[in-house]
Amino acid sequence: MGLTENRKPKTVNRKPAVRLPLAQLIALVVITQVSHALEISDAQAERIGLRIWQNECGGTVSGLTSWNAGEDFASLGIGHFLWYPAGKRGPFEESFPPLLRYLESRGVALPDWLKESKSCPWSTRSEFEAARESTQMRELRSILANTVALQARFASARLEAALPKMLATVPASERDKIRTNFYRVGARPAGVYALVDYVNFKGEGTLATERYHGQGWGLLQVLESMGDGEPLREFSNAAAKVLKRRVANSPPARGEARWLPGWLNRVHRYAG
Repeated sequence: MGLTENRKPKTVNRKPAVRLPLAQLIALVVITQVSHALEISDAQAERIGLRIWQNECGGTVSGLTSWNAGEDFASLGIGHFLWYPAGKRGPFEESFPPLLRYLESRGVALPDWLKESKSCPWSTRSEFEAARESTQMRELRSILANTVALQARFASARLEAALPKMLATVPASERDKIRTNFYRVGARPAGVYALVDYVNFKGEGTLATERYHGQGWGLLQVLESMGDGEPLREFSNAAAKVLKRRVANSPPARGEARWLPGWLNRVHRYAG
């Protein structure tokens, strides 16, 4: 509450100013920059969303509803958010239902069939492909094509929640490195996009199920693998390293090597 014109200010016993070490001051500045960077404008959200859409779907409307060969789930929206059919669950985190809840909370009108679907209504890839031109599928693509900025904001919200999740899963001795690298990347002009894209591309890296031979490939593993050089280049190189390791560790039946060239092209662009 402010002072009135007729009220004299009270005498306040002020404590001496606390002088922080230079390293802490720098960290505070970086944290402030990242916090502000995550408060993206509508125009920024649209740009980030369009880049993610291009990465995942080639920027096509048809690519907004996909089901990759060899997968047990649909990949939907600009970030290819996962949606499992009823009775099927895999090692990867399901992200499409939270997106639907987010869109609805932001005023997006969803059709009854979509609001009432507890699981992906198509049980198999062949069933999904057969329904590609159905009324429901067309309706779904229309919603996804018209909510690009909101999907980008949903992806950004996932990033904001990622840091505490990652820090909670590593030993105390490793937390400073994870936190510092997160903020180093985020403080760069293109860093927020890189972080948002990667965490939605390959997850936080905190789930025990998202491991091959005990080694993950999410944002946590990328931040752990970074060196001390230019942040975006380090992030790009570390991402390439953990993705190559994922493919080397993956079950041969999944044939993940076929995806690696595209994955590497994607993360190499983070460096600018």
